[in-house]
Amino acid sequence: MGRERMARMVRAKGQGIRAMAVGLAAAVTAVPACADQDPTAVIASAVPEEASMVGVTSASLLSQVTGSETPNATAARWDVHGTDLGHMFWHRGGLYMVFGDTFGQGNRHRGQNWRSNVLARLADPNPAREGLRIESMITGPDGSARELLPSRKVEGDQKTVIPTNGVSTGDRMFLHYMSVRTWLGGGNWDVSHSGLAYSDDDGETWTVPEGATWPGGLGFEQVAFVKQDGHVYSFGIPQGRWGDVKLRRVADDRMLDPTAYEYWDGSGWTDVPARAAPVAPAPAGELSVAWNARHGQWMMMYLDPNRHSVMLRLAPELTGPWSHPQTVVSGQDQPGLYAPYIVPLREIGDEVWFTMSKWGPYNVYLMRMTLGDLMRAAG
Repeated sequence: MGRERMARMVRAKGQGIRAMAVGLAAAVTAVPACADQDPTAVIASAVPEEASMVGVTSASLLSQVTGSETPNATAARWDVHGTDLGHMFWHRGGLYMVFGDTFGQGNRHRGQNWRSNVLARLADPNPAREGLRIESMITGPDGSARELLPSRKVEGDQKTVIPTNGVSTGDRMFLHYMSVRTWLGGGNWDVSHSGLAYSDDDGETWTVPEGATWPGGLGFEQVAFVKQDGHVYSFGIPQGRWGDVKLRRVADDRMLDPTAYEYWDGSGWTDVPARAAPVAPAPAGELSVAWNARHGQWMMMYLDPNRHSVMLRLAPELTGPWSHPQTVVSGQDQPGLYAPYIVPLREIGDEVWFTMSKWGPYNVYLMRMTLGDLMRAAG
């Protein structure tokens, strides 16, 4: 069954219980925002009826993915004592996981064997049964995980190069990265430019073309990729964690051509980046987007730094309208949380697995979110 047909069926289901569904969603998920805190709150006011019927019923931490005291034993096997991010993409039948700044002995506090980015291949993923098992990593001669995209590691020039998401088209891997001049604190950092790198040998070597870059300040310094109908869509946020979410797309065979991208302006597509309109309001930190076949909805997960929480929005189409945010997990329960990345299983339903980083221990964890139908919950 096609996604558009599924979405139509879910919309039809909501017609008869519109008032109840919207009322329940408002009671369970809506968080009022002051106008001075959220000047684009009107974007979230058009709540799709079908998304309003779906609610977060629970979320829990299942296991630690990286670090020394984990089943993956990344410290002993690849000198990965501490790392973050852990976003995933499929490539030639395998699921790959990408990490940001990575450290050896002493973790980030002592900074031994600092690598700006590393890449792992997962074993056949079955998070319900086995968690996320790392099968291999791209390594150097000494067997430790090797940096993919080099950085100068010079404060104020190029402190690091962080991969913000990955995607595969054909036999080619792509990584979107941001070149960070400096970390400013408080969920802010300065990015000189973002760009695309690619690999034609399953991640062993990477090319960083000079022409496939975008200047800092465009609003797409960090992205979440979605492949759909011959295009690669990018949900973009600016440097830091305080911007709104915008959307662009490109034909999947023209990803390296910045002039080929189209930007959603709120009613159609334009080739003018400055006309890109928010699809979800600020603030939004690291994010991921995936299709939920069970509910016929797109899911967007991101960090809200004001609430110190991981949030969820739902929409019937990539362009929206995106629902009011729901809290998935709070920083009160999981201090230092950030970077929620949905595990892109072939079929996603009521149980949604995602990775999440924690700043204190500076490692990646596997989480599970459970979704429920508010109609059934009300009955």
